[in-house]
Amino acid sequence: MSVTVKAVSKALPEFWRSTDEILPFLDIWLKNQDDRLIRKVKKIFESAAVDKRYSIMSPEEVFSDLSFEERNNIYVREGIKLGAKCLETALEKANWQAQDLDYIITVSCTGIMIPSLDAYLINLLKLRQDIVRLPVTEMGCAAGVSGMIYAKNFLKANPGKRAAVVAVESPTATFQLNDFSMANIVSAAIFGDGAACVLLSSNEEDSGPEILAEEMYHFYDAEEMMGFKLTNTGLQMVLDVAVPETISNHFPAIIHPFLSKNGLDINNINHLIFHPGGKKIIQIVEELFGQLGKNIDETKEVLRLYGNMSSATVLYVLERIMDKKPIPGEKGLMLSFGPGFSAQRILLQW
Repeated sequence: MSVTVKAVSKALPEFWRSTDEILPFLDIWLKNQDDRLIRKVKKIFESAAVDKRYSIMSPEEVFSDLSFEERNNIYVREGIKLGAKCLETALEKANWQAQDLDYIITVSCTGIMIPSLDAYLINLLKLRQDIVRLPVTEMGCAAGVSGMIYAKNFLKANPGKRAAVVAVESPTATFQLNDFSMANIVSAAIFGDGAACVLLSSNEEDSGPEILAEEMYHFYDAEEMMGFKLTNTGLQMVLDVAVPETISNHFPAIIHPFLSKNGLDINNINHLIFHPGGKKIIQIVEELFGQLGKNIDETKEVLRLYGNMSSATVLYVLERIMDKKPIPGEKGLMLSFGPGFSAQRILLQW
């Protein structure tokens, strides 16, 4: 019995600005700061390889003194809208009805919502009253792939069932107005808001790439590398400068044993479906795989068009790959990183 990916969809907030349009807001935000810092921040934004960012808030709201409560209220309100929109779009793509879903997994780390998003989606879309729900709230950028892993395990144990994974993120809701640390600055430069949904199935009537294998990899003693610190002003980004180097050092152990367990090596992989964590991480991956004739062009394009949308971003890459309609037999490797520190992997075959 196999588990397949039936459809992937995305949803974007109404507000967006190009990088050039964001720069004047930086002047306002940094008006009392040293000229050298202002130049450095602008250079970080201009060289982040992100052309455009979407947001659940207008730029005026992002760079304002909105309280934690006010920002989180916007996160809840707009997150529900985005989650419903991308789930509806995915169901349309799959030609499924809302009542066809047996499991719903929602993932997000950029706000606080109790009841969780899945409860609102059950009511809005009139999902089944016996649907099994699982909210995943603290796995950061890795949660899109993590959610797929959890869904796959549900479905593997229950033939003939269908599941939805909905990722909704708003990193702009975590922006700290009075924090001029590199973590907050880099976060503002590379992150954007967005939502995505992936539908999976263990029903033999449903076609799509099959999940051949999945696995998590946990770094020891790296809890402080990435995450959020809950403060009086909201969720404050924790982002260690050593993240790209740490990923680079662990990359062989993350990739090659996983493929070897499945009788493969990197030469057997046709599509690299990697989470675009940021420009430096992309450069490292390109250096490692470029010499093998592999590319992460779709990952780079998602970063350019949308920025890093935390857990949702790798699903944007997956959608682009699926839209290209890979040849039957081709294989894809999904990979994302998140707090813990951890790496999540999925092996797909069309």
